[in-house]
Amino acid sequence: MANAQALLAITALGDPTRRQIFEHLAHGPSPVGELASTMAVTRPAVSQHLRVLKEAGLVTETAQGTRRIYRLDRRGISAVHAWLDERWAEALNATGSTLEQDF
Repeated sequence: MANAQALLAITALGDPTRRQIFEHLAHGPSPVGELASTMAVTRPAVSQHLRVLKEAGLVTETAQGTRRIYRLDRRGISAVHAWLDERWAEALNATGSTLEQDF
C-alpha cells in the first residue's frame, strides 16, 4: 500500500505546476487564492492541481471560515521517502554485488 501511495505521489509531482505548488507549501500553509496569486495559472486550475496533490496524499486541507488552507501531508511525503530509501538500498546492494564479483 505504501508503494502505491508513493508512486501516486511521484506521478503527481511529475507536473511542473504541481511541483511549484508543492514547493510553495513547503514554506508553510496557504489558501488557494494566495497560491494562485504567485502562479501563471488560474485559481480554478490551482484548485484542480491541489485536488490531485490531495488524492496523492501530499497535501491536506482544513477549513478556516470560507477558506480552505492547504499544507503538506507528512504521511505522503514519508511514503515517498520510504520508497526512495528502498530503491537506494537496492542500488547499493547491486553495486556491492558487482564489486564483489570483480574481485
